[in-house]
Amino acid sequence: MFQPVLNAEELTAYVREVFSEADVYNWQVKEIRPGGIAVLMQTDEAHIRPGGTVSGPTMFALADITAYLLILAHIGKVALAVTTNLSINFLSKPEPGMLEAHGRLVKLGKRLAVCEIHIYGPDRETMVAQATATYSIPPR
Repeated sequence: MFQPVLNAEELTAYVREVFSEADVYNWQVKEIRPGGIAVLMQTDEAHIRPGGTVSGPTMFALADITAYLLILAHIGKVALAVTTNLSINFLSKPEPGMLEAHGRLVKLGKRLAVCEIHIYGPDRETMVAQATATYSIPPR
């Protein structure tokens, strides 16, 4: 099983230090566990598409941020880990409000990490999107 090396406070402080732009998405680490993470994102008018639902780009960003946080929580302070692929399936239209993403490590190697992300709507029961992300990890 994959063991985290950073707690939520350490991870949040580090990401805000090296990637301040991430804050525009109103994210918060809810929980870090072995091989997994839960991340919250408060959506507002800036995240809503015509029709009154949370936009696809917002959910894509949440999936990518969740993958980045998940990987850093398990490898430590490696700012240059980067997305090499992210595929997302939009399953239903979430209402505005708090989204919750659950990330799970599928593989954590020396050079690549693969994870799966499930995003839930404000009711915390309806999965609104599912994503798979691959990150490149720079050599140490």
